[in-house]
This record gives sequence, C-alpha cells and structure tokens, in this order.
Amino acid sequence: MQKLMSRMRAAMEKYEMIEDGDRIAVGLSGGKDSVALLAALAEMRRFYPKNYEVIAITVDMRFDNADTDYTVLEELCKRLDVPFIVKRTELADIIFNIRKESNPCSLCAKMRRGILHDVAIENGCNKVALGHHMDDAVETFFMNLLKGGNISSFFPVTYMSRKDIYIIRPMVLASESLVAGAVKHWNLPVVKSKCPMDKTSEREKTKELVRTLNKEYPQLREKVIGALQRRGIDNW
Repeated sequence: MQKLMSRMRAAMEKYEMIEDGDRIAVGLSGGKDSVALLAALAEMRRFYPKNYEVIAITVDMRFDNADTDYTVLEELCKRLDVPFIVKRTELADIIFNIRKESNPCSLCAKMRRGILHDVAIENGCNKVALGHHMDDAVETFFMNLLKGGNISSFFPVTYMSRKDIYIIRPMVLASESLVAGAVKHWNLPVVKSKCPMDKTSEREKTKELVRTLNKEYPQLREKVIGALQRRGIDNW
C-alpha cells in the first residue's frame, strides 16, 4: 500500500487534486480499484499536507431488481472511519430490460456518473474521486485512437461547471498491478460485479490488446502516459 500511496501522492501533487477543506466523495463500486482508492485516501488523511474529508458513495444498479449486499463495504468503511452511503437505483432494469441497449456500457457509465455526482453534491462534497489507474488511461487512449481517430484520454482532473464539482483520479500514475497488489496485501474486500457485460466489453478487448503490445514494446503504458504529459494532451 505504501507504493500505491506514493504514486497517488505524486499524482495528487502534480495535478493539484486536493486542497485544504475538500470534502471528497469516493465512487465505491466494490471493485478492486475503488476499494484500494478508498483505503489509500482514508489512510493518507493522517499525513497528507492538505486537510480533507472522505465519504464513500455506492450506486447500486440493482440487478434482477434486488438490492446488492454491500455489507463488506459497510464494514470496511467503519474500519476506515469513513461515512458510507448507498444509493439504490433502477439502472439495471432501465438499461437492460426497458431500453434493451445493444451497447449498454457507455449509457450505463454516463447515468451512474450523473447519479454519483448528484449524491456527492447532496452530501456537501466539492470533489468526486474515481478509481481509474494508469492502465485505464492507456486503454482509453487506444480506444479513442482506434475507434474514433482521436488522440486523447480522460483528464486527471475535470471541472464539471454545470454541477460545480471536480472529478479527480488520484491513481492515474499507478499501474493496475500495483493496485491489485495493494488490495491483496491489505486484504481489502471486493464485491463481484453482477453486470452481464463484465469481462466482455470493448474495454476488455482493448485491455488484451495493450497486454499484447506491452510484450512486444516493454513499458508501453509508461510511454503513452509520458507522451500525453509531454504534449500536454487533455491536461496531462
């Protein structure tokens, strides 16, 4: 976890993600990335030079019209001394049954993100932290290049002017393997996704492509991030 927090601190300082008095909502899906982010941000409150608060927000899509059991996340938040909020929704029913989306991932992400932002604002947060890491940034880069012909990725920090809230990604300089190692070392709980698109999405195909390319071109991920930074693309 120390290595993860070191990479997070580097990103937080480079991109000025956190200021004194921030109240940060962590989007806690229950996957390894979000639980690692929450645990690290909670721990870093003890020594980071800026004083900030953390709360955890989980958006339940309610697959099969049933509430998801987030007991292990609730127990984790108690252990970390972090308020935990679960927002129950009908997103799974809307996307898969009512709208019958053939390509549901984009709409799902947009709707979940909107709900997360609203709940964060309702609870006095001025920033939302997401668990995207370096591998996610590189995969997004290749998806945008190969599918849309654009050289871009997501921003390390984004200001949502319509809702007056910032989106921060403190793990953008940490590899997925480092995140996974921290989860294993700290024995953090993970809630398995019930989404039928899990492991079958376009992102999963791109993840495999990046793995293959990295074998041929070592440190591919670091090179892509370095290129984004040197050219100042998307505020990198």
